[in-house]
Amino acid sequence: MDFVVPPPTQPSLPVAGTTARFPVRRIWCVGRNYAEHAREFGHDPDREPPFFFSKPADALLTDGQGLPYPPQTGNLHFEAELVVALGTGGHNISQEAALGHIWGYAAGNDFTRRDLQAVAKELGRPWDLAKGFDFSAACGALSPAAAVGHLARGRIALSVDGVQRQEADLSDMIWSVDEIISALSASVTLKPGDLIYTGTPAGVGAVERGQTVRVDIDGLSSLVTPIT
Repeated sequence: MDFVVPPPTQPSLPVAGTTARFPVRRIWCVGRNYAEHAREFGHDPDREPPFFFSKPADALLTDGQGLPYPPQTGNLHFEAELVVALGTGGHNISQEAALGHIWGYAAGNDFTRRDLQAVAKELGRPWDLAKGFDFSAACGALSPAAAVGHLARGRIALSVDGVQRQEADLSDMIWSVDEIISALSASVTLKPGDLIYTGTPAGVGAVERGQTVRVDIDGLSSLVTPIT
C-alpha cells in the first residue's frame, strides 16, 4: 500500500520481564473514581455515575522516559492510577464477563494541565488540551493478569523526589474494574489494545521541572517519570 505521508508508529508498552511489546489502540480514563479525590474537588462521590475521557495513544510515556514540562501551563499535576490493558474486546460487556477481557495491569500517571482544565470546566468546554497533551499518559511495564491475578486491592502510592504525596488502596475505588469495563463498553466497542486508566486517589498536586515522580502499585513494576 502506498501512503501519501509516512504512517505513524504503533504506540506500545513493554511487558515486564520480557522483550515483548503490547500494542496500544486507545486510551480511556475514568474521572473521580476515589471518594476522597472526588471530595477534594468538591463533588459527591455517592451520587455520580462513572464518566470517561480519552487521551491519544501516541501520548504514551514509558517508564524512565522524561516528561518535557508542557507548554501553556504553570500548574502541571500528577495523578497515580492503575492501568488496565484489554486483550479482547466487545460491546455491552457484562460485569460478570469483564475481567475475562483483561490482558494485564500497569502503574500509570495521568498528567494534567490543571489550570487549563479549570478554565475548560468553568466555560463548559472539553478537557482535551488539559488531559491529552504530548507525553501526558505515563505508563509502566505491563504485567499479565495470568501472572499477577486480577487486582482488586493493594497499595497505590505516588512520591515526588522521595516524598509521598498520594496513598490509598485499590479497594477504595468507587467503581471496580469490572464495573468500569462494563459501563464503558455500553458506550463504545472496546477492542484488544485498549488501555483504561481507572482513576486517582486524593492528594494530587503540582510537579516542577527537575523533580522525579514515582508511582508504586503492589505487585506491579514501578513507574518513574523525571520532569525535564
